[in-house]
Amino acid sequence: MKVAIFDYGAGNIFSLKVALEKLNANVDVITSFDNVNNYDGLLLPGVGNFDPAIRSIRDYSSVQFQDYVKDKTPVLGICLGMEMFFEKSEEGKEHGLSVMDGEVILLPDKFKIPHMGWNSLKILKANPLLDGVPDSSWVYFVHSYRVKPKDSSVIIADADYGIEVPAVVSKANLFGTQFHPEKSGKVGSLMLGNFLRVCKK
Repeated sequence: MKVAIFDYGAGNIFSLKVALEKLNANVDVITSFDNVNNYDGLLLPGVGNFDPAIRSIRDYSSVQFQDYVKDKTPVLGICLGMEMFFEKSEEGKEHGLSVMDGEVILLPDKFKIPHMGWNSLKILKANPLLDGVPDSSWVYFVHSYRVKPKDSSVIIADADYGIEVPAVVSKANLFGTQFHPEKSGKVGSLMLGNFLRVCKK
């Protein structure tokens, strides 16, 4: 089991790497898509800002994200990584990866921003990423934005922060979490293990 974490150069991805290695994954950290994709899965971590992260994915490789993963390589986008799946974000001016239709919007200013801390999941439908995860499980969030998909069927779970925040999205080989599974204890570890099982298939 060999997976890659894409490093935007924005911050510490050590905790994610360690969490995956505890689940017996071999983990490489990559900074471009120029080498042959011989990975079972790819993770886009949740550290950084939208525009610099998008530019690091789009502009520093001769191969584009969509061509690298095609419809085969499972991808887990965490927080910012999930937000980049969409077409645009109020955090920046760059176009997103546009592998999911919709946008990323700022949380309403009547709420404390960023949304930081533990919150419970409301699971809306079954998904391989959530196998064995009980409804109302608590996970750890740190974010100021939320995704707004055009097609609500991609939303697998949400969280209540005075408004409903899409917490897990999924489409084909793409999975996204607004929270940080690597910081979410046993429940988060279970989800990362579920992702690795998807990668094995």
